Amino acid sequence: MKPICSILGVLACVWALAVSPALAQQSAQARIDLWKMGEWKNTDFSKVAIDLREIVSGGPPRDGIPPIDRPSFETVDEASGWLDPTEPVIVYEEQGDARAYPLQILIWHEIVNDVVAGRPVVVTFCPLCNSALVFDRRVDGEVLDFGTTGKVRHSDLVMWDRQTESWWQQLTGEGIVGTHAGKKLTFLSAPLVAYETFRRAFPEGQVLSKDTGFARPYGNNPYVAYDAPGGRPFLYRGEIDPRLAPMERVVTVESGGWARAYPYALLAKEGVVQDSLNGSELVVFHQPGARSALDRSQIAASRDVGAVGVFRRELEGRMLSFRRVEGGFEDRETGSRWNLLGRAVAGPLQGKRLEPIVHANHFAFAWFAFRPDSTLWDGS
Repeated sequence: MKPICSILGVLACVWALAVSPALAQQSAQARIDLWKMGEWKNTDFSKVAIDLREIVSGGPPRDGIPPIDRPSFETVDEASGWLDPTEPVIVYEEQGDARAYPLQILIWHEIVNDVVAGRPVVVTFCPLCNSALVFDRRVDGEVLDFGTTGKVRHSDLVMWDRQTESWWQQLTGEGIVGTHAGKKLTFLSAPLVAYETFRRAFPEGQVLSKDTGFARPYGNNPYVAYDAPGGRPFLYRGEIDPRLAPMERVVTVESGGWARAYPYALLAKEGVVQDSLNGSELVVFHQPGARSALDRSQIAASRDVGAVGVFRRELEGRMLSFRRVEGGFEDRETGSRWNLLGRAVAGPLQGKRLEPIVHANHFAFAWFAFRPDSTLWDGS
């Protein structure tokens, strides 16, 4: 295995403290008392939706990993001068306003508070779980601004909002402590793809700028070899689900309380998977050409893990079936060609778009920690 960057050494020390017998036996009230004496005097700890013993320190203090509150953007031509075509970006589009958020920036900030076509959104990335998710920032009619608590649960980022100082679980979008405990943020469709995929689909799109107001070595990965096959998650003390190796990537879908995980390794072999979940007919596309953000010290030099899109198969009353072809995908019914973002780029259906299904990309250990009831697509 490649040498692990010093940041993981720090996390290992924090991990040793987090699982010490004294802390493991510490009562919920003792934890609350400690937190209220520190940074969380205004958090309403009378409202808690989880076992507080599952929360451990990630090392930094509140907003020690600083969120981006005033994001600036560049054109794709400008960003192409510093962003490799194969680097991973989170893509969010609203009413023609398409934006790419490179993981080379988010890996250092984890949260971007933004407004896209009038919709307040929060763009998030948890490196320890490989979870890249976008949510609507409105709760009960109020726009929330999010930051990092410096704490994790099941290795996943715990966020906080500045309006009520409630704590939120990034992977599930759930309020877990404070005024908003028990509430849930609205997930938004935001695929994680290679920058080149975004650039081709949205030549007029915008890219999050490195002009963040912070001095960070953007493009460097501070979690070198974290996702190496056979690796183990940091700051995680739960059981590992035996169905998959903990650091294996999965794309996950939820529908009406049902949940399913599709392993990247199998998707890479198949290219296209057509499935039904809770009565919803869906298709999963996998395309090579997107790099890991958690492999080598330079993200642009990391290994290719590919990217995924998930869509409803029905289009204008017709059920389509798909296959992988060179450079994209093709439906058997019309022979139209489709890209990874679900757009028909050639053929009789050119210009049409498949309806995206909200999905997420995680390490298997994290997904099963929060959704142990999830089924696993096994290739059959």
